[in-house]
Amino acid sequence: MPVVRASEAVVHELHGVRFVSYAAPGTGSKELAAWRGEIPAGAKGPDHTISREEIFHVLTGSLRLTLDGTAHTLTAGDTAIANAGTTLGLENPTHAPATMWVTTSVGLEAELADGTRMAPPWANS
Repeated sequence: MPVVRASEAVVHELHGVRFVSYAAPGTGSKELAAWRGEIPAGAKGPDHTISREEIFHVLTGSLRLTLDGTAHTLTAGDTAIANAGTTLGLENPTHAPATMWVTTSVGLEAELADGTRMAPPWANS
């Protein structure tokens, strides 16, 4: 069973957010992917529709997660479940950074409003 040390986590950045990938195929996981998201104050990502279920657990701070048009404010200790096919948006409307732990299955894809599809490397490579 592989062990991924904090110093070995792979960092990706997109839309001003850091995705620190711990579990993905590149680190030995065959089915699941897990990463820490570091969301700076004021950050807002684009809405996108997900192809696989994602679990979001807020570690620090406060975030606004919009699921199929319904906004939810999450604070440290809260968890949200977004099923496959859900359109979601994530933002940190506060003046402090926030962190979250996200888990999904390998193969996750996201489709943006313009039809662009991406396979996030923190969940797939």
